[in-house]
Amino acid sequence: MAAGTSTGGMTNKLPGRIGDAPIIGAGTWVENKVCGVSGTGHGEFFIRFNVAKEICDRVKYKNLSISEAANQVVDELQAIEADGGVIVLDGRGRHAFSFNTPAMARAFKSSDGKEFVEIYK
Repeated sequence: MAAGTSTGGMTNKLPGRIGDAPIIGAGTWVENKVCGVSGTGHGEFFIRFNVAKEICDRVKYKNLSISEAANQVVDELQAIEADGGVIVLDGRGRHAFSFNTPAMARAFKSSDGKEFVEIYK
């Protein structure tokens, strides 16, 4: 498995601010046969709570589905007024998307040719 994360950054961010996307464990995490996560949002919170790795840890240690783990973590972010979202794959190629904003660009294409592209909820 592999994950890559890119972000457009936050509007009106402070000069020199470093976001979560390049921080392993915050915006990107992969553990073979468990899950891979790419996420972005209010980076300070993604970094503080190690969001991407936290999702995989809940899959691995709590035996949650990727949807359950992603939704729990994104709900916890929302509870502290942090916006963001994640794209998650499990070790069997299943996907999950979770976000607490009005929109998040997301897409996938499976090996059998199934395609999915959406922006808004």
